[in-house]
Amino acid sequence: MAEARSGQSYAVRPSEASSPAATGGASLPPVHSGSAAAVSPGLSMTAAAQTQELFRCADAVCFDVDSTVIREEGIDELAKFCGVGDAVTEMTLKAMGGSVSFHTALSERLSIIKCSREQVNKLITDHPPQLTPGIKELVEKLHQRSVKVFLVSGGFRCIVEHVASQLSIPLHHVYANRLKFFFNGEYAGFDESQPTAQSGGKSRVISMLQEEYGFRNIVMIGDGATDLEACPPASAFIGFGGNVVRQQVKEKSSWYVSSFGELLKELEKI
Repeated sequence: MAEARSGQSYAVRPSEASSPAATGGASLPPVHSGSAAAVSPGLSMTAAAQTQELFRCADAVCFDVDSTVIREEGIDELAKFCGVGDAVTEMTLKAMGGSVSFHTALSERLSIIKCSREQVNKLITDHPPQLTPGIKELVEKLHQRSVKVFLVSGGFRCIVEHVASQLSIPLHHVYANRLKFFFNGEYAGFDESQPTAQSGGKSRVISMLQEEYGFRNIVMIGDGATDLEACPPASAFIGFGGNVVRQQVKEKSSWYVSSFGELLKELEKI
């Protein structure tokens, strides 16, 4: 089998699964998610202010990719490209809303799509992912401040690596799922050993980053339930609704933004 990766592939056996120190920002207690409806306005503002402070002094920021860094859901675009868009979009909504486990949703969607390596590569070439307005400037600003930036996605590494290259994010800062293909290019499954293939996978990635780099303040930014559940261990979570608003996530976010411009303005306060 082989995996599509940045328009290329590498071979593996049919049974084989693909297998800086902290910058010293101020340390604040983690901001846990809670229903905004159950918190008084004064307390809610305090939680938002604390999240903003954690963002300003973060030594690492992790971004979700689909519907956050890019405008679309990669798996939905792949499904449309393969002619099974409607069935897969419905399952994506359930997965992002948290009504079914992520692993179940991913497995069922891919069993419907059954994309070939050629189809994946052609999708990236003919319909490259569209960056969300403001993300390039935000990542540049974070890099200028020596903040480490990671892409942590339940999407596919072959697509996410393309996005990382556009944003000058090192490929070893990408955590995403790997598609597997037989040597003839037909779909053969996905690497279930990747943490991002499971519910709670983004939490595990953040814990790994804390252990490897010694980060004190990691902020997770995303639109979906899988992003929300990454805090803790993330120090803070920022809900993003610039492409799609998921009500459950909006209600449970201490700070919810509709554009990356809001995050850029926050950094300008430093």
